[in-house]
Amino acid sequence: MDRTAQLTSRDTQHLTAYDPPLTQDAPHARAARVLEENWTGSSTVPSRSLYPHQWSWDSAFIAIGLRHLSPLRAQTELETLLAAQWGDGRIPHIVFNPSVPLDAYFPSPDFWRSSTAGRAAGAPRTVQTSGIVQPPVHALAAWLVHCADPGLSRARGFLARLYPRLAAWHRYLLHRRDLGGGGLASVVHPWEQGMDNSPCWDAPLGRITPAPARSFRRADLDHGAPEDRPTDLDYGRYVRLATDYRDRGYADGGGEFAVEDPAFNALLIASEHALARIARELGATGTARHARAERLTAALVRRMWDPTREMFLCRDLRATAGTGEIGALGSERRSGNGALGSEQRSRSGAPGGEQCSRSSAHMPEHRSHPTGALLPERSVSGLVPLILPGLPRDVVAPLLRTLRGPHFGLGTSTRLVPSYDLLGEAFDPHRYWRGPAWFNINWLLESGLRTHGEPEAADALRAAVLDSADASGFAEYVDPHTGEACGALGFGWTAALALDLLHTRPGDGVSPTGIDTFDEMSDENARGGDRG
Repeated sequence: MDRTAQLTSRDTQHLTAYDPPLTQDAPHARAARVLEENWTGSSTVPSRSLYPHQWSWDSAFIAIGLRHLSPLRAQTELETLLAAQWGDGRIPHIVFNPSVPLDAYFPSPDFWRSSTAGRAAGAPRTVQTSGIVQPPVHALAAWLVHCADPGLSRARGFLARLYPRLAAWHRYLLHRRDLGGGGLASVVHPWEQGMDNSPCWDAPLGRITPAPARSFRRADLDHGAPEDRPTDLDYGRYVRLATDYRDRGYADGGGEFAVEDPAFNALLIASEHALARIARELGATGTARHARAERLTAALVRRMWDPTREMFLCRDLRATAGTGEIGALGSERRSGNGALGSEQRSRSGAPGGEQCSRSSAHMPEHRSHPTGALLPERSVSGLVPLILPGLPRDVVAPLLRTLRGPHFGLGTSTRLVPSYDLLGEAFDPHRYWRGPAWFNINWLLESGLRTHGEPEAADALRAAVLDSADASGFAEYVDPHTGEACGALGFGWTAALALDLLHTRPGDGVSPTGIDTFDEMSDENARGGDRG
């Protein structure tokens, strides 16, 4: 038996091997059972009923938890997703299972028409996908999965095969999606940001003419209470945006909706740090990617930090002065860091070939003043940048005050961090992303607290996440005050991230994301290396 076969066999045994042995009533076992029930043979569905296909950022979070049960299965999860990557580098937000009936989920494959409408963008011919994307957690997940069993990963060539795909994914976001010209990625649909129904989208969506109600049927209402889901009016606008994007052949830059989001870009930065570690594992220094992550962090602060609200805000690139948003320049903090116009990026995707020039064919000129306007809504998205170790201290301190203050109430009025401002007019503790607490976001914030030297607060949040996840039946999301279960039960990333926290001992000072220190970066910079 060769080395790969030996490691694969060992990994299969690892699925049921626990130390110490578990009872059926242990939280570990209950979380593992959810992942086993949601496993399709090549990937994990978020929910057997409500979400019967493979979702992009769900699979990344699920792989992070699966690595503790089966590193091989966690690797397969990411490999299955990345096999559906488009030629232009985008990772689609849904990979459709052909065995699932078309009417089980809307929008279905016959709506997206990826293989035909997406042909110019390099959509795969053999698998049907959506045409939009989701937050880029994938390189971070790949690195953590590798670390769970480096021997298996190296024997299978896991990182060597994924690195070019992940590099192409980041290149797509940083080139084709820099719609504001400031070096950051934009989303062109609320579903791309992940927090689909956030009040942050109310103003940008207000400019969109909804699709006629008779032109689509909402399958989500077959499995969820209408009062917990987006309204028909909002859903009509989602459908309109997706239809227009499809009819443009999924070409970026011409739509009515374009927003720079702090959580989306923070996760891109975290994954850029992870790509640097992957490059280093494969023999390069990773210096260029660490440096790029630092420049992106500076751009994030420059374009989205609002010192008066003490948090990051979304930037609506299609807003004009006088539309209710914070002015075109917002109250953004000026930075001495220059724009990212001189940044160079890789074309090849190879870890040793990170040096290249920017392609002007897909990138707008970087502007000295930001386009669009900051949106005044306080969403939990504006707290997610806490995961970044490179945030300035004069940003971290007020961000922590906001997390604990009356708008989000961590440690005082809420058990878990809500998805939206507790004091906001649109706050609803049960309606999708308009107030409920989500487990993936709280997992990220737990990491951010550890990253910035708040272990006691992180331990308390960890305990609350684990208690709420198990007590709710691993619900999709919960009421932030009471922990009442909302949405689907037996939800994939809830179970996976609970497993990850169960394997992270409180007080050990380790950030679950693995980007809690710049020590390695300093070592690499001292040695020199490739330029990004």
